[in-house]
Amino acid sequence: GGGAMVGSPLADRLMRHFAGPDSVGVWQTFLVLAGLSFLFMMIGAFAYRVPPDGWTPRARGGAAGRPRATATRPVQRSFTAAEACRTRQFWLVWLVLCLNVSAGIGVIGMASPMLQEIFGGRLLGVDVPFERLDASQLARVAAMGAGFTGLLSLFNIVGRFFWSSLSDMLGRQATYAVFFVLGAALYAAVPAVGRAGDVGLFCAVFCVILTMYGGGFAAIPAYLADLFGTGFVGAIHGRLLTAWSAAGVVGPVLVNYVNEQQLRAGVPRAAAYDRTMMILAGLLVAGAICNAFVRAVPAADSEACDGTDAGPAVEDARHAAKDGVVSPAAAAHGPAAVRLAAFWLLVTLPLAWGLLATIRQAAVLFG
Repeated sequence: GGGAMVGSPLADRLMRHFAGPDSVGVWQTFLVLAGLSFLFMMIGAFAYRVPPDGWTPRARGGAAGRPRATATRPVQRSFTAAEACRTRQFWLVWLVLCLNVSAGIGVIGMASPMLQEIFGGRLLGVDVPFERLDASQLARVAAMGAGFTGLLSLFNIVGRFFWSSLSDMLGRQATYAVFFVLGAALYAAVPAVGRAGDVGLFCAVFCVILTMYGGGFAAIPAYLADLFGTGFVGAIHGRLLTAWSAAGVVGPVLVNYVNEQQLRAGVPRAAAYDRTMMILAGLLVAGAICNAFVRAVPAADSEACDGTDAGPAVEDARHAAKDGVVSPAAAAHGPAAVRLAAFWLLVTLPLAWGLLATIRQAAVLFG
């Protein structure tokens, strides 16, 4: 979400800066991006601290806070990563993430060309198919496609905040059910929306789809915590992200293969994505079925696991004072408050710059 929103315009500016007669500036850009990535990763790694044992965030208004909806009953003990991988629930959630991401990541790669090829000259107010546009028209349409991509990246990050917050009220399983049911309906509606020629509605459909792509990533750690406890959820999440790796292959390959097959069969470019959309909708239906079968881990399995709900963080937390962890009250004053403000600026300033660049890019689409 935020990384793409910052990285895409930054990479574009760096390549234009380093471009010359003998180079397009790619290797120099990658070198700068690698240095920035290393710097930010090291700052995050050395600044991270484990909270003191028993610490919890203060609820709004000082209240204890109301119980939040969960997909399953709370587990009494935490599963280790190895124990979680031996349960049916882990692999069902693996499929849930893989199928959701396969559909979403497939759309990200084809969003810009799809907009250009479906609407063609209609993006410029001219009823001319994409194949008959001249060079200047193609350049303007390509700029609008880039704006569409920027708009989607913005809704990707918005979805991570919106859906993860909503999942606290709906529960993780219900939230994913919304992703799959609503997503399948929207994918299936794309061909009709494209034929109707409504660019605004077309963009709105994909913006909603991308919020659910981002929301799926944001809600999945809490889904795992509901099922397997919080003690080892980081390690379990790491193993679950192999589903993202698989989806990164399945989604784009499937989309590109089907699209090329349609073009070879003589299907017009404006209609070549129809079958792809239906296949992606089918993936989401399959994901909905997997999600419906997720149940609480059987009590016998939960009681038999060796982990504890506190997990390995407990031992680290006992040494929190030595590592510089301060109480919430102390964090509001003195040097700790200055450090906190500095870290917030370190995060918000790049995001604000990326947001502004994305809005400017997306404005071309509606300008």
